[in-house]
Amino acid sequence: MSRVTVENDRVNKTDSERRRNERADLVVRIDYSTVDEMFSEFTRDINEGGVFIETEKPQALGTEVKMHFNLPGGHERIETVGRVVRISAGEGSVVPGMGIEFEELAEGDRLKIDRIVRALRLGGPLN
Repeated sequence: MSRVTVENDRVNKTDSERRRNERADLVVRIDYSTVDEMFSEFTRDINEGGVFIETEKPQALGTEVKMHFNLPGGHERIETVGRVVRISAGEGSVVPGMGIEFEELAEGDRLKIDRIVRALRLGGPLN
């Protein structure tokens, strides 16, 4: 399990120790924006509570981001707002990026993400 650096965190914890929901590996393109910039990167993993975006230039902790992406097997775009809650400097074999917790996610979109995450964990079909 990878370790990440988090400002104001006295003890380095693994991702799974900090995270409320277990994430599933899922790579999809995600477009996101802050107040003054737009970006397009790839997710590393996802769960019902948030995503990890792989990037060499993570936003600062606490930054609000607007995101939109499509899940595998779905044609509907998921649009949400989240906040950066973790950053990874990408040292050694650790992937650089940022963990974003969803703050505004429609219940239907949460259910779609939940279905995909469960299927990935069980090795079943994504649609």
